[in-house]
Amino acid sequence: MADITRDTYSPRIGDEQITLLERLSNACAVSGDEGEVRKIVLSEVKPHADEVKVDALGNVLATKYGSGEGRLRVMLAAHMDEVGFMLTHSMGDGIYRFEVVGGISASDMAGKAVWIGREHIPGVIGITPVHLMHDSDPQKPVDAQELHIDVGTEVGKEKVGDRATFATRFTRLGPSLRGKALDDRLGVASLIALVKHAPPNIDLLAAFTVQEETSHYGARVSAYALNPQLAFILESTPAFDLPAWELDENDRYNTRLGAGPAIYVADSATLYDPRLIRYVTEIAETHGIPYQIRQPGGGSTDAAVVHKQRLGIPSLAISVPGRNHHSTAALARLSDWQHTFDLVFTLLSVLTPAILASER
Repeated sequence: MADITRDTYSPRIGDEQITLLERLSNACAVSGDEGEVRKIVLSEVKPHADEVKVDALGNVLATKYGSGEGRLRVMLAAHMDEVGFMLTHSMGDGIYRFEVVGGISASDMAGKAVWIGREHIPGVIGITPVHLMHDSDPQKPVDAQELHIDVGTEVGKEKVGDRATFATRFTRLGPSLRGKALDDRLGVASLIALVKHAPPNIDLLAAFTVQEETSHYGARVSAYALNPQLAFILESTPAFDLPAWELDENDRYNTRLGAGPAIYVADSATLYDPRLIRYVTEIAETHGIPYQIRQPGGGSTDAAVVHKQRLGIPSLAISVPGRNHHSTAALARLSDWQHTFDLVFTLLSVLTPAILASER
């Protein structure tokens, strides 16, 4: 096994990275139409990667080769897409029916401002005014089929098939970061930084994937094309830490803000490789990096398809915890992002092929 006690020096998450995250968060890139984020990714990684290509589905695959013999081929994946909406039918007068793309609660939709398409055409998700509802209607659950997107003009540039997303501007709130689509623009920003600062002991195979929120199809073809020996998925996972109960009373939490990166052991689609779990947690403890175990349960990551490609790819997901994912605005801690980056950079810096020979 590698010397995991060796000192490594992880780059700091500073103003440059936060500004990049702001650009990524403010971009509109609903599943199947990730072009705005893809453009940012390409501009950032092309000067630093040895090979960069965009595949048939729109994934960005960037390779940074290391030096020396016996290097591991390590895939790191982060998805570019976000949840949102698709215009499906024009009702006239600038009003459109829409389909939800990905998992969004209907209660998060009504009355929310949206941006439509790459030109960020402003609109709003409309609902029957409370003044005109029957007495019992305000207490009923919101039905997405009764909602519509209103752009306020009869003749506009928007068209059926255009994607729409919540119109939320990224901002910094003291120790926290607030914005839409932090799932998974935090992972995308981290992966861009890793391409720029790739440790030389591995071949880093970066996959900026598409369609994670709907199908994982982007990760499937990426993993097949890259053919790595192991894979790490960089994500942002829901934090269910409110209200702020005493720790021994809250047995329903998933992850917590301020407790460091969340390491997956299992979710609805993947049992993560126990060798990688032990390896990563030991590195965190050795280097004094706080971490938490994501509680098994719902949701999934691109590992759902990555670990089943070819003859199998040992995989692990590591996430920055965030509140309010798949809504108008998520909230994450800058310290959790830094600690997640520290952990991933450190584990890559000391990684050797011996990990694959270790006992399961």
